[in-house]
Amino acid sequence: MNTHESAPELRYRIAATSDIEPLVAMINAAFSVEQFLEGTRTDAARLADVMAKGQMLVAEDAQGRMVGTLFMENRGERAYLGMLAVHPAAQRMGIARRMTAEAETRLRAAGCRVVEIVVLNMRPELLPLYRSWGFVEAGTIDFQPNREVKPGVEIHGIQMEKQL
Repeated sequence: MNTHESAPELRYRIAATSDIEPLVAMINAAFSVEQFLEGTRTDAARLADVMAKGQMLVAEDAQGRMVGTLFMENRGERAYLGMLAVHPAAQRMGIARRMTAEAETRLRAAGCRVVEIVVLNMRPELLPLYRSWGFVEAGTIDFQPNREVKPGVEIHGIQMEKQL
């Protein structure tokens, strides 16, 4: 995969338990930029726990290679999206935006009216991106990490939402 090629054709599916190991590898590679937390973003047990609460949407390219994933949790009229990860070799090709749009379509069809995300204050570069996708800031929340925060780092979540 080359970041300079045009956006690939994508097929979407819901992850199965058999996808956990490749998903863990891709998610950890995509989140390796988060140097403010100790260790990896997820592991098989943590991802299995997440998948028990909702669904992992998987994007595959025309060759069947997993290029992205996004967690979706339907909470009635409100839904939550998280753990958006694109394989490092496929980043900057519009895959994250297209996956988010696919998740929004699925959630809207399921009766959801609002979708929520949480952006960590340590990732301010993501706020303008999500704003350009129609999300607006809706407040802040305490961040409860599932791994150690590096000494001296203060982290909180910035809630964003979008009407569907």
